[in-house]
Amino acid sequence: MTSSKNTLKKIGVASFIMMASVFASRIIGLFREMTIAYAGGAGGGVDAYQVAFIIPEILNHVVASGFLSVTFIPIFSGYLAQKDEKGGWEILSIILNTFGALLLLFLIMAFCFAPQLVSLLAPGLTDPVLFAKAVRMTRIIMPAQLCFFSGGLFMAVQFTREQFMIPALAPLIYNLGIILGGLLLGPTLGMEGFAWGVLLGAFAGNFLLQYIGAKKCGMKLSAFISLTHPDFIKYLLLTLPLMVGLTMTFSTEILLKYFGSFLEEGSIAALNYALRVMFILVGLFGQAVGVASYPFMAKLAAQGNMDELNQLLNTTLKFLILVIPVSVLVMVLRQEIVFLLFQRGQFDATATELTSRVLPFLMAGTVAFAAQTVVVRGYYAMQNTWFPAIVGSAAVVISLPIFYGLMHVMGARGIALALTLGAIFQTGLLFALWNRKSNNREGGSVYLFFIKIGLISMAIGWLLLNLSRPLTHIFNVATVPGALAMCMATTAVFTGLFVGSGVLLKIEEIQLFTKKIMARVK
Repeated sequence: MTSSKNTLKKIGVASFIMMASVFASRIIGLFREMTIAYAGGAGGGVDAYQVAFIIPEILNHVVASGFLSVTFIPIFSGYLAQKDEKGGWEILSIILNTFGALLLLFLIMAFCFAPQLVSLLAPGLTDPVLFAKAVRMTRIIMPAQLCFFSGGLFMAVQFTREQFMIPALAPLIYNLGIILGGLLLGPTLGMEGFAWGVLLGAFAGNFLLQYIGAKKCGMKLSAFISLTHPDFIKYLLLTLPLMVGLTMTFSTEILLKYFGSFLEEGSIAALNYALRVMFILVGLFGQAVGVASYPFMAKLAAQGNMDELNQLLNTTLKFLILVIPVSVLVMVLRQEIVFLLFQRGQFDATATELTSRVLPFLMAGTVAFAAQTVVVRGYYAMQNTWFPAIVGSAAVVISLPIFYGLMHVMGARGIALALTLGAIFQTGLLFALWNRKSNNREGGSVYLFFIKIGLISMAIGWLLLNLSRPLTHIFNVATVPGALAMCMATTAVFTGLFVGSGVLLKIEEIQLFTKKIMARVK
């Protein structure tokens, strides 16, 4: 029992560090998007800039750079548990050297065939000027993947040592790099300035700083390359499904840009702005908790303590479900939020209208995106990477006709709705299958809590919508002061309804969540 409390306390400290990092990163990320919106609005240049990320993201996915912590931590932790640091640094060097060389080879090939690849992955981008911009920015951004790959391993070393502070700085510096690139180079290079900022931020935040952090943890690198090392083969088998599988985050970015390229100019930009707003909540509720809790999940799984692992997973998911009413608040205030965040410079009222129309359809999937980051880590903690990869890939393939149909019927809103439906289906299926595989007897309580919070959120949303109509006659929401006043008044009412529902209906999770927020504020 004491061990369980100590684990939860450590997770709490780690979660607070990561949540603070994610919150700061999302705020800076918002400034990044605001800077991009100011410079390019919701126009073709921003579409080309977003398309430029497709090939780098695929390369990142192929070497599983985003999953290095997930697959490397259990292996590296095993060496530390056996007091064999030398062996741990050796396998780190083998993975870094081997996969780094593979990534470099892919980068060279992609650089040479960038025009053909962009044409294949964004077939609707037929404007020759925008196409040329997309190809050039693709080539600028691609080398950043080397920084993400090596930095991911350096972060994994620090996570294993239970050091979270320096890894938490990576996204902050990355976003600052993009902003600086846009501000300093944008006036002469346009959107290309932001592309150079990506490269700068990745080098400084994801490579250089993480190298320093890992060295502080005692990291020792060497020139080892061994394709027959038992733990290299184990790492390869664990990572292979993540390389070939279509994860939710990866498919979201690719499908948004692929199908968005067929729509009117600015659709990709509008979808991306709305997605970033949604990802603020996903990051705060899902990403931070998922990253912080994973090392402890892996430890419980290694000990074979499935009851405690299930308890941790269920408790975490109930916390994440509380994002639903917050998502409803954003839906109600969608016009004001987009106006306040983006409408300046090249981002005009038309762009605000386009983005705010898309936003509610993405916000409906916030809880699914947030929960997926935790549910999938349960499988990874059990060193089962094939199963979620197969389920995720199947879900993406099944969703393709839905994307195509909804795109034709609803345009950009249809793509947003398809993303949400896919996320809900994939997360729900993974959790249901987890319950069966792990004999999670309390899994049903998570479903009941989801239904309860969902109904409460619908009621709150209905009340807020009816309240917002008379408030528009009081506040001029076409002005910054009026839009701010509208947001503050609606949020105040929302807070009262949310806290009141927790007290009235005796929902322990809402009351506990409210107490924690109040404690942080004090």
